[in-house]
Amino acid sequence: MNVSLVAWSIAALTRPVSEVTLKTMSGKQNDHRQYMAYPALPVRHFATKKAKAKGKGQSQTRVNINTTLVEDIINLEELDEEMKSVMEALKDNFNKTLNIRTSPGSLDHITVVTADGKLALNQIGQISMKSPQLILVNMSSFPECTAAAIKAIRESGMNLNPEVEGMLIRVPIPKVTREHREMLVKLAKQNTNKAKDSLRKIRTNAMNKLKKSKDKTSEDTLRLIEKQISQMADDTVAELDRHLAVKTKELLG
Repeated sequence: MNVSLVAWSIAALTRPVSEVTLKTMSGKQNDHRQYMAYPALPVRHFATKKAKAKGKGQSQTRVNINTTLVEDIINLEELDEEMKSVMEALKDNFNKTLNIRTSPGSLDHITVVTADGKLALNQIGQISMKSPQLILVNMSSFPECTAAAIKAIRESGMNLNPEVEGMLIRVPIPKVTREHREMLVKLAKQNTNKAKDSLRKIRTNAMNKLKKSKDKTSEDTLRLIEKQISQMADDTVAELDRHLAVKTKELLG
């Protein structure tokens, strides 16, 4: 295979099709026309191990693959959405459960394991604020779920110690102490690590999917896609860490 054509095919993955130019060349025999492709931008070359070691610590060249050109191999847009969903789930967790002052809304989405499956606490109990120091959960509609609700509140990671009073669950709001703040920061770090675990699974699944295409896709193309996937995952990890830093600062005051 023509070396320049191979180089072009790899380079074309990283830009819109409209940016790839075609040049007509007239052949002498039978006046056939041949079309040679010329990339509009310089080709990215992969560094050798020695070059990588030498450039360690320096900024690495970023790739930006044209997703439509590799969609038969892997759906990068779908992969990007999966990674973004991990980020959004962590942000949602931070906003709903990791706050200095516990509010009724903080308890809404605590998951309760019942005989009918997993349900949000606000689906089986009426949550209200009795006073700035006390939240009440009325379980009169589903009294059989009271024990499960107490267990879920206690194990929510919000440092809550519920007490039962008939069909009412009383939830004293913890005082805002330095210890309480540090406990919330610890929970934020744990939740961030869980998010990173989810992200690693998404990346691993994507890489395994690529391996299935190695017989019908060039090694250089696969390597470029792998770099794009790793770059997407690294960007998401950096975003997770950024949100953790912001939340930590907020919690510690």
